[in-house]
Amino acid sequence: MNVFFLSIARQELDDAFVWYESQSGGLGYEFLDEVDRVIRRVNSFPDSCLEIEPGLRRALVNRFPYGLIYGHDSDSIVVVAVAHLHREPRYWISRFCDDRT
Repeated sequence: MNVFFLSIARQELDDAFVWYESQSGGLGYEFLDEVDRVIRRVNSFPDSCLEIEPGLRRALVNRFPYGLIYGHDSDSIVVVAVAHLHREPRYWISRFCDDRT
């Protein structure tokens, strides 16, 4: 399966990397490694994560308070958000609704 990030989700990933890297050298790369593990798991088992909205699932990132919000079909996975789990919940929902219209 192909994995795609919405551009805003890619920006969230980049911002989190920069923030973690500024906290401690190498921590940003550890964050990216954990996100990569989640992506590989989701790619292998796309239905294994909790469905939080019809057509959307959340995969938790180990060691970091983040979740990948994604949808999938038989050919691809689309990451809608790289969501910090301690911030405003469901801020990303309009991205999914906008994408479906």
